[in-house]
Amino acid sequence: MNGRSTGMFQQFFRWEAASGVVLLFFAVAGLAWANSPWADSYFALSKTYIGISWGDHTFELSLSHWIADGLMVIFFFVVGLEIKREVVVGELSSFKQAILPVSAAVGGMIVPAMLYAVFTFGGEGAHGWGIPMATDIAFALGILALFGSRVPTSLKVFLTALAIADDLGAITVIALFYTESVSFVALGVAAALLVCIALASRRGIRSTAVYLLLAVGVWAAVLVSGIHATIAGVLLAMVVPVKAALEPHEFLSRSRKRLAELEEADLTRDSMVSDKEQMDALDDMYLAVEDMRPVGISLEHLLHPIQAFLILPVFALFMAGVPLGGGSVGVFASPVSLGVIAGLVIGKPVGIMLCVWLAIKSGRAALPGDMTWGHLLGASMLAGVGFTMSIFISNLAFPFDEALIAQAKLGVLLASVLAGVIGFVILNKSLPAASR
Repeated sequence: MNGRSTGMFQQFFRWEAASGVVLLFFAVAGLAWANSPWADSYFALSKTYIGISWGDHTFELSLSHWIADGLMVIFFFVVGLEIKREVVVGELSSFKQAILPVSAAVGGMIVPAMLYAVFTFGGEGAHGWGIPMATDIAFALGILALFGSRVPTSLKVFLTALAIADDLGAITVIALFYTESVSFVALGVAAALLVCIALASRRGIRSTAVYLLLAVGVWAAVLVSGIHATIAGVLLAMVVPVKAALEPHEFLSRSRKRLAELEEADLTRDSMVSDKEQMDALDDMYLAVEDMRPVGISLEHLLHPIQAFLILPVFALFMAGVPLGGGSVGVFASPVSLGVIAGLVIGKPVGIMLCVWLAIKSGRAALPGDMTWGHLLGASMLAGVGFTMSIFISNLAFPFDEALIAQAKLGVLLASVLAGVIGFVILNKSLPAASR
């Protein structure tokens, strides 16, 4: 990676690592609240309906639905921006770079799904096969960050690219397999609005209100289409440019010309207020810088902290709250819980290691020089920390069965803890000792 890409990656890694700690705190808080003397208030709050009314019409959703169908759209939008950035200019932008993490992601999705299917074959929980396919990038990178400088950059990049490719797979599964019925009219409206956004961007329209209005329209159209509303976030991300609108030589030429004009003028903080030519030169330089900064990268930088430190913690608070009654041991032993645990703790590392080994054996890929098989095994275990996406898919897989959702969530929570602890132990032994 070049210096700019390395800087962007390190910032992204710090964001994810820090958000993993916050996410863990709110997940524990949600679990504790749901099993406290105030549990009734927890469940009552999550089922509180919020909406708007006009005339005889009302649009309202419960708080939990606003989180899952509203706030999480922003999460998926940021995920979509991350995927597009990696595909266009990042670690997934060429076959040589992408083959190792993509192979790992494919194995890390197929084998867990197959293991889950073995445990639930023919049962009422069979539809949840997509639950153990996902990796929680924030938790995984958060655990990796605990080792500091002991972790080679190639391992951080591999795990990040794996998780992003994994997210793409999970989004595809949600769109194709966790959609009951589809309204093609609504999807046509969403497509038309996406085209309008792309055209507005191409024409250089800068009004935030225009894009916000169109984006809300896309969300509403996808919401009523039957496809889960969060897919709107991914679709919106796909029409956002991640490359500069200007060619570098055009940017430099405009900037030099305008800078030369300002140097020749008697520029002061007072003169620019009354001198239209000076103000025009400053505006043109400002617009040139704005056009040179990719919109997708700017939005990712703006929204990532909001997603990491607000949206995901709220999601964790209200989605991790599973009541642990006297029958919890029996719930953990249910086919759904066992399938999720086996998929994330066993299926993830086995699938990742197997497909990476096949990719290397085929001659299409090679381990980076500073990465060992021990490092890879530890990272593969961390990929079994499913949490956010796995819990999200649990709600989609069993929308009308609270018991199955509880079984899936408990499986996800236990599996994520096991995978995180085992991955930490493996990496602690395989990484070089900390310098004193």
